Amino acid sequence: MDALTRHHLIPRKQHRRKRIRRRFSRAERAARILWVCRPCHDHIHKHFDEQTLAERLNTREALLAEPVVHDFVTWIARHPPGFKPRG
Repeated sequence: MDALTRHHLIPRKQHRRKRIRRRFSRAERAARILWVCRPCHDHIHKHFDEQTLAERLNTREALLAEPVVHDFVTWIARHPPGFKPRG
């Protein structure tokens, strides 16, 4: 397995937004972390802006329910560790 990267389910830049502060406590904002491989992390940020991640895709389940993420995770799981997709 490749080294994993820390994906903040609520992006750190969004922590200061009033809407996010009202919805999630400081502890919740800090604790929502998902460890993912680099290709998956890049894919997530390629397809979703930080506001969408913070407001709608702030759990593992919500993120994996998105077809673009689910399909990519399924696809990359068939490749050997260290595989780096193009583009």
